[in-house]
Amino acid sequence: MNRKGILRGLVILLILIVDIGLDQGSKIYVRKHLNYYEVLLPFKSEHFQLVRTENTGAFLSLGDSLGNPWRFILLTLLPAGVLLFGLLYVLLKNNLNKWNALGIILVLAGGFGNLYDRWVYHSVTDFMFIKFSWAQTGVFNVADMSIMAGVGILLVQSFMKDRELKNKKQTGNEEKVEA
Repeated sequence: MNRKGILRGLVILLILIVDIGLDQGSKIYVRKHLNYYEVLLPFKSEHFQLVRTENTGAFLSLGDSLGNPWRFILLTLLPAGVLLFGLLYVLLKNNLNKWNALGIILVLAGGFGNLYDRWVYHSVTDFMFIKFSWAQTGVFNVADMSIMAGVGILLVQSFMKDRELKNKKQTGNEEKVEA
């Protein structure tokens, strides 16, 4: 492997470690200082609250009523396989542009952070809640924010790639008409 490849791999691992560290650090703080469903008073506001919950399911508690072994297979084993495949993909696929690689890394880091919780604590610690008169979120954590940021980057990149291809087609068609 050349120097550029090694440096790329180290940057990927650094981003993963920092992201997972921020997620786990915030969850350790919340587990230590907040009881279940307790709202942290300095952050209690009309629109943003820190409130500790434990999610035994997946996104929005999906699958929380599943019994074992299905819960373990669908919420731990299968995601672990997908995350490991994704990590290998981003490490070995050298022609990914930087933004797509970053999007994938953020999704993976969030997934690994939540998977770690599920593996060690048998639930995922969620603690942030946003509410406005017209909309509200579910309770979420730093890993969830990382996943959403990664998906957002990937969607923007996909949109821009489609737009670029559309522009090339239009330019190509105009050249054919003129020729």
